[in-house]
Amino acid sequence: MSFSAEWLSLREPADHAALNADVRQALRRRFEGRDAIAVVDLGCGAGSNLRGTWAALPARQSWTLVDYDARLLAAAREKLIEWADAASISGDALSLRKGSATLEVSFRQVDLSGGNFAGVTEGADLVTAAALFDLVSPSGIEALAASLAARGQTFFTVLTYDGEASWRPSHPADSAILAAFNAHQTSDKGFGPAAGPGATDALAKAFHRRGYGVLRGASPWLLDRSFARLRAELDRGFANAALETGLVPSGDVSAWLAHRLAGGERLSIIGHEDLLATPE
Repeated sequence: MSFSAEWLSLREPADHAALNADVRQALRRRFEGRDAIAVVDLGCGAGSNLRGTWAALPARQSWTLVDYDARLLAAAREKLIEWADAASISGDALSLRKGSATLEVSFRQVDLSGGNFAGVTEGADLVTAAALFDLVSPSGIEALAASLAARGQTFFTVLTYDGEASWRPSHPADSAILAAFNAHQTSDKGFGPAAGPGATDALAKAFHRRGYGVLRGASPWLLDRSFARLRAELDRGFANAALETGLVPSGDVSAWLAHRLAGGERLSIIGHEDLLATPE
């Protein structure tokens, strides 16, 4: 499963606003006192996770951005050049300066659907991802935890969907739409039947079993008028998913979506969790 660069750009401000401060601070403390770190970002998309995480890490950073979509890797490269205070290019790699930090960034096109995480995470101090593991199967989550635990690597993931959503003003079909969407989230997204809303629980259990300390924190999207376009696109996504499941009559879905797009004050609260797993 892939996403367009336009969608990822649209959601990036909401993603960064939602990040859990306590989990982020724990990540900062984990590597405090070090002057350098090597990071692998799984399913990097257009590079948003790097832009949301870099300030919590040591000043010298080496990032490997991994995705199977060559178009997203190209978008990540372009956006990082625009984002940096200064950038130099060496082949496909980038040397960036942002604030007082220096970032060496390389890009790898890899299909992770087979769960071959060991092949891309070797040498990393930190393995990270954003909005990925609700799309991954429980067996894929187990494979990831086993691979990282074998090397004693730290794991940090953000914005994993948790199955909670609410809308204001409410509509009689809200509960049915949410139930259908959550059912859709457990379908195969390219990694086998997905963990969906149970992904953070699955991650926590997988790392706990391997002796890791795990910290979790809520990171909900709060989509008010300042995120009107994202909110509308997301409402359409919920409606389309509900239709695909066949669990909600099409007339009810249409009425719900018309209500959501009717204008006026609208709010969507979409639940996510961030998680930090550290070897002890």
